Amino acid sequence: MELHHGRMFDHVHLQVRDLEASKRFYRAVLEVMGIPVFDESERHFAADEFYLSSDREPSARVHLAFQAEDRDMVHRFHQAAVAAGGRDNGAPGERSYHPGYYAAFVLDPDGNNIEMVHHGPAKRSAPSIVITTDHKP
Repeated sequence: MELHHGRMFDHVHLQVRDLEASKRFYRAVLEVMGIPVFDESERHFAADEFYLSSDREPSARVHLAFQAEDRDMVHRFHQAAVAAGGRDNGAPGERSYHPGYYAAFVLDPDGNNIEMVHHGPAKRSAPSIVITTDHKP
């Protein structure tokens, strides 16, 4: 069996009540996995595709972002998600997170904040990470 990883998610964002406690917890967990923290401040903490912040009131909901190949895919995502029962939470457009950040947001039927983001022109070193196993699903 062959599994492909790294093609779907851009990032997962958790809103937390106590950022310092969460930093301690996730730093310990990430250290076990050998994943370094690459960015942090008084309001956020980031490692790989994982992002924590305390800039808003936390909820039981999750924020996750899908990777988009281009801006057109961001528009198609937003249109399809709203047509399928999602609620608009931010129409397609540039965001101030960094230059070239182009995204759209919808709330899924359970209120989870689902994003699709395109970071501008980029070249991947590989289309995905391929994991081959001997067992069958």
